[in-house]
Amino acid sequence: MPPSLLFLLLTLLLAGSGGAAAAGFDLEEATIDSIHRAFAAGELTSRGLVELYLRRIASLDPELHAIIELDPDGALAAADRADATALSSSGALPPLHGVPMLLKDNIAAAGALNATAGSLAMVGSRAARDAGVVERLRRAGAVLLGTASLSEWCNFRGPGIPAGWSPRGGQGRNPYVPWATTCSSSSGSAIAAAANMAAVTLGTETDGSIMCPSSYNSVVGIKPTVGLTSRSGVIIIAPRMDTVGPITRTVSDAVHVLEAIVGYDPRDEEATRMASKYIPECGYKQFLNIDGLRGKRLGILRKDFFLFPSGSVQEKVFSEHFDIMSKMGAILVDNLEIPSMNVINDVVQSGERALMLAEFKLSLNYYLSELASSHVRSLSDIIEFNKNHPFEERIAEFGQDYLLQSDATNGIGPTEERAILKLNKLCKRGLEKIMKDNQLDAVVAPGASAHSLLAIGGYPAITVPAGYDANGVPFAICFGGLKGSEPKLIEIAYSFEQGTKVRKPPSLQDPVI
Repeated sequence: MPPSLLFLLLTLLLAGSGGAAAAGFDLEEATIDSIHRAFAAGELTSRGLVELYLRRIASLDPELHAIIELDPDGALAAADRADATALSSSGALPPLHGVPMLLKDNIAAAGALNATAGSLAMVGSRAARDAGVVERLRRAGAVLLGTASLSEWCNFRGPGIPAGWSPRGGQGRNPYVPWATTCSSSSGSAIAAAANMAAVTLGTETDGSIMCPSSYNSVVGIKPTVGLTSRSGVIIIAPRMDTVGPITRTVSDAVHVLEAIVGYDPRDEEATRMASKYIPECGYKQFLNIDGLRGKRLGILRKDFFLFPSGSVQEKVFSEHFDIMSKMGAILVDNLEIPSMNVINDVVQSGERALMLAEFKLSLNYYLSELASSHVRSLSDIIEFNKNHPFEERIAEFGQDYLLQSDATNGIGPTEERAILKLNKLCKRGLEKIMKDNQLDAVVAPGASAHSLLAIGGYPAITVPAGYDANGVPFAICFGGLKGSEPKLIEIAYSFEQGTKVRKPPSLQDPVI
């Protein structure tokens, strides 16, 4: 069904229903905590909230293209169950009880929703079961609205494909400045979070795909340590680097979601077993500490990262932010430099591209083999489908070079093993050495400029809105660290967010709700 028709039907379906269920509740910039307070006060039901978000999506998404697919019947049924549970339960409710959310379109959910990575070749595929993170979200009480758009194949179809574009979702639009980039590849999740189309969203990252969209859409993104969240049932590129994480409007909401989705999964056994040791007792919400910057040693990565023109808005804003962080008790270690950053940023020189090409084929073919039904069962099938079904001339001319190069690989051989050794050396001599030598709690960089530095070692990061440039385009600050450093990063990010309160919602035409 064409998206425009779907949204028209949604508008007709929801017209005249549910408004009373949200009397006194302000949807704009709603948080998980404010939603639960409204539930408890009787100002809102989960069904009413789902209806509000569906109306907002119907109003805004024809311009923003943040959504690929919705399951209104499934979402409303889940919301009704949440409301019934709230009425009958005398105990504590699950942490995400009744909270509507969107999944990136490469995360499988059993039922009506496709998971297609934006590709027409995957339409009609059905997962036999929920992805590991979706199982945890359902247990935590979340209500799944649908899937968010992305760059096709997580920006791994071929060079030159526009950021935020896929055949299924079209071209995503930045809600702040329509001509500005949305960045790749969790673009729809970031757009939807920024424009308040869901309470929270979920994205994935290989190398920048949570950090960059979060930065350009003025939202918070957490890229967890690889293995902290399961990748089972997720279309990924490289197991060494891929991770699933939240994209939300506040650090607190991101932490609520992170806490719900971390943990061991036998379907992603090795990575989740190794990372489970990093999960703190009593979870992550305990680190939402407004005084979290105090005593933290933060390394400012200047060379290769702070590339703003002299006198720019960004230069001025970051200077002000560093003053604020110092006043809040942070110890800033300035002018740090990562050796071989030119190699790390070059996916060919570093060996990252070679490893990604081999791992993508292995990962995708395994994912396809697990589907309950699909008319494509291998990367070769998808390539053939694309040849026979060109979507449009403008996009078809870019081809599918990465898919073809990946299909030509034959597992992890000598080339890939050399790439792994090189990446390991770059990690040890790069981020790990600078953190140890300077006794740092985190490194600081603008936007997603440190994405490759953090990707190659599976390191975590949190991006937080930092400002808006002279044209109104958002930019972020990134706090990154070594594996398992999420507690420190959360303290730092939350304290910075509360000390600066930079984020503002985009100026969108208010939908009739």
